[in-house]
Amino acid sequence: MSNQPVLPPPVMWAQRSGSVFLTINLEDVKDPDIKIEKDQIYFKGVGGVEKKLYEVTIPLYKEIDPEKSKSFNRGRCIEFILTKANTEEPYWPTLTKEKKKYHWLKCDFNKWRDEDDSGDEGGFGGGGDFEEMMRQMGGLNAGGGGGDKPSFDDLDEEPDSDDEPIPDLE
Repeated sequence: MSNQPVLPPPVMWAQRSGSVFLTINLEDVKDPDIKIEKDQIYFKGVGGVEKKLYEVTIPLYKEIDPEKSKSFNRGRCIEFILTKANTEEPYWPTLTKEKKKYHWLKCDFNKWRDEDDSGDEGGFGGGGDFEEMMRQMGGLNAGGGGGDKPSFDDLDEEPDSDDEPIPDLE
């Protein structure tokens, strides 16, 4: 194998009261090496468009029950359902033991449900990425004033010529 750098795959997570959902967003991983331990998750596999080697060890905030936890290779991603060792405990404030930000780790708002949420909808009404939603609604960089949408680009600029008194006709 060439000595290419090993990359962490993009990981998303969400939780419910007794379990944690983890998704490794990597396509076409054949025979990944996955270890579910009581205090960490290990993943190693070759996948994605460029067939690169990805590897990550995720030190978990609290213990899980490896016997009751499962992983599923869905082709487009690998999903984990991790059962917390203590299913009565409150929500974890973070997925990992360390309180640091990982560039490869994001919240999965499609699966997220708040502790006090008893409804069936997760997070933002089941919605996904906020920026993508805004773009579809024409909120972010909707591109010029073409089409039917009114352009409010000039509201903050100088007063319009309509605000000036009309000059007398000569």
